[in-house]
Amino acid sequence: MYNTLSIPLISFPGIYPEKKEPRSEWIDRVAASIGGAFASWIRPRATKFSWIVDLVNQHRDYVKGLSDREIFLMARSLGERLRREGYKRDLISLVFALVREVSKRTISMPHFDVQLIGGLVLLNGMIAEMETGEGKTLVATLPASVAALSGVPVHIITVNDYLAERDANWMGPVYRSLGLTVGVIKHGMSIEEKRAAYRCNITYCTNKEVTFDYLRDRIILWDRPSEVRLQLERLYDDKSRVNRLIMRGLHYGIVDEADSVLIDEARTPLIISAEGNSFDEESIFRQAIDIAKRLSPKIDFTVSPSERSLELTEKGKMRIKEMTFFSGRVSLNAKQREEVVRQALVALYLFFRDKHYLVKDGKVQIIDEYTGRLMPDRSWERGLHQLIEIKEGCEMTRQKETQARISYQRFFRRYLHLAGMTGTAREVAGELWSIYRLRVVTIPTNRPLKRYYLADKIYSKADQRWKAVVERISEMNRLGRPVLIGTRSVAASEHLSELLNQVQLPHRVLNARQDKEEAEIIALAGQKGMITVATNMAGRGTDIRLGDGVAQLGGLHVIATERHEARRIDRQLFGRCGRQGDSGTCEAIVSLEDELIESYVRKPLKLLARLALKDQHSLIGQWVGRFLFWVAQKRSERLYSKMRYQLLKLDEQLSDALAFSGRPE
Repeated sequence: MYNTLSIPLISFPGIYPEKKEPRSEWIDRVAASIGGAFASWIRPRATKFSWIVDLVNQHRDYVKGLSDREIFLMARSLGERLRREGYKRDLISLVFALVREVSKRTISMPHFDVQLIGGLVLLNGMIAEMETGEGKTLVATLPASVAALSGVPVHIITVNDYLAERDANWMGPVYRSLGLTVGVIKHGMSIEEKRAAYRCNITYCTNKEVTFDYLRDRIILWDRPSEVRLQLERLYDDKSRVNRLIMRGLHYGIVDEADSVLIDEARTPLIISAEGNSFDEESIFRQAIDIAKRLSPKIDFTVSPSERSLELTEKGKMRIKEMTFFSGRVSLNAKQREEVVRQALVALYLFFRDKHYLVKDGKVQIIDEYTGRLMPDRSWERGLHQLIEIKEGCEMTRQKETQARISYQRFFRRYLHLAGMTGTAREVAGELWSIYRLRVVTIPTNRPLKRYYLADKIYSKADQRWKAVVERISEMNRLGRPVLIGTRSVAASEHLSELLNQVQLPHRVLNARQDKEEAEIIALAGQKGMITVATNMAGRGTDIRLGDGVAQLGGLHVIATERHEARRIDRQLFGRCGRQGDSGTCEAIVSLEDELIESYVRKPLKLLARLALKDQHSLIGQWVGRFLFWVAQKRSERLYSKMRYQLLKLDEQLSDALAFSGRPE
C-alpha cells in the first residue's frame, strides 16, 4: 500500500538544486526498455491510494468548524510539522482537508473523493490519468499546497500562456487562504517580473517558458561552479551570478497535459539562439531554392513522408555538382552545397502552408501540430525557416546561432520530484517509465461515463468523406444538438467551412487564424444547435459546457474527420463530449486518402481496402478499413517513439561534446 511518499519531498538545500542526470549505458537502456514494457501492462491501481479519502473525510467536520483565520494559522503550523516530521499520512490528509475546505469557501469547488486520490498520486511522483472534465486543475492544488507549505518551490506547468494565467487566477484564492503566494510566467515578461514570479511558493508557467528560463540560467552557470564558489561570488559582488539567476532550481514540477509535453513535444529540442554573422546567406538560400525546383522527385531525390525525411540520390548529387552555384564571399564545398539544396527540397516537399505554418503579417509562423496553435516566437533551425520564407516570398530573417539547447526529456528528468496529469497516458505508459521513471495510474471518474463511441465510417475518397461529414452535421443540427468537428489542419477546417456555407449551415471556425477568439468560441460550442469546426486547438485544456436542455437531446456530438498519428490525440478530441457524467457521442468519418494512410500503409494493402470498400455498406470493407487505420497508427507511434529516443541519445552526445569544449549544454 502507498501509505507514504515513494520519494520524500523535502526542502532541498543549495542555490540551484536539480537532479543529476543519469548517464545511461547500454545495460541501463535495456533495463529501462524491459521496465517500460512491464509499465505498459502492469500499472498501479487507484485503489492503492484510496486510503486518503477516509482520512480526509475524518477531518471534514473539524475543518468545517474553523474560521478563515484559524485555517490560515493551522496551515502555517502544518508546514512547520511537514518540514520537521516529513510527509506522514496524518499530516498529508489534514492539509488535503484544509485545501478542500478553502476551495469550497473561496471558489465554490470542493474536491471530489476521486480528486483526492489524484492529488495523492501526484504527490507520489506519478502520472494521474483522469478523464476530460474531471477537474485536473483543481487536483493540482492538493499536492502543490502540501509541497509549498513544507517550503518546496512548485512549478505547475501547462501548454500555453492562456491556461497558465487562467489556472493561476482561478486557483489563486485557494493558495492565498493558506498563506501561500502564487506567480504566473507568460511570454514577453521582463527578467525582473519572471524572477519575482519564480520566487512565489507556487508558479504557473508553460513548458516552453520554464525550459528557456532554465537554459538562460545554464548560460549564466556555464562552468557549473560549486556551491562554495557561488556563495563567495555573492559575498564580494552585488552583480554576482547568483543574483542574475531567474529560477531557484528544479524542485517539484507538476506537468499538466503530461503526454503532450513529455511525449509529443519531446521530438523538438529547445534552442536559445542569437543573430548570426553569415555573409551572403540570402543569396545562397535563394539559389538553393532555385536549384531544388529544377530537381525531379524519385530521380534526383527520394521523399519519405512518414519519417519526414528526404535524401538525395547519386544522380541528384551529380546534378547539383554540375549546376552553377555562386556563393560570393562564402566558400561552400560540395557537401555543404548538397546539404543546403537538400534543406531547400525539405522546405518545398515536406512543409506546407496552412498545415505546418501560416503566413501572417508577412511572416512565416509555425503551427504546433499537436495543439493547432501558432508559435510566433519559434523558428526552424539549420536554415529551414529562412528557406521557407523565400519559398513563400516573405522577407528573410537572419539565421540564428545556437547558444544553448536541451531536449524536453533531459530537462524534465532534472526535476528533483516530477509528476503529471493528463486524460490520455495509458498508450505511452511504457515510454513515460523508461524515459522519466513515471508510473501511470488511471483515476476513476466521479460520475459514470456517458460518452458513446459510434463505429468509424470509412470511405475510399476524400470527397465522399466530406459529403458524409456534412450530412452528419445536418442530421445533428436538425435535432438541435451541438456538433464539434475536428480537423488536422487549417486548410481542412477552411475547406469544411466552405462546404457548410454551401448548404447554409451557420457555424464557427477555430484554428490558428482565430486563436485570439478561442475562449469565446469554446464557451459557445456546447449551446443548442451550435456547429464548431476546429483544429487540435479544441483538443486540450478546454471544457465545453452544455447549454440548457442539450443533455436531454443527447449532448455534444464530436466528429473526427481524420485519425491522428497517435490514438491519444483522437481520444483528446473525443474527450470534449461526455464530461462529468454528461451525455455525448463521438465518431470518426475518414477516408483512405487521408495522410495517415498515405504515409504509413503500403500500396497493396491500400488497394485491397479500396476493393473491399467498393460497396460502401460492406461490413468486410469497413472492417478492413478500420484495420488499416489501426496498423497506420501503430506504425506511426512506433516511429515517433524511435525518433524521440534518437533525439535523447543525440542530445546526450551533444551535451558531452559541449561539456568537453567548455560550453553550456
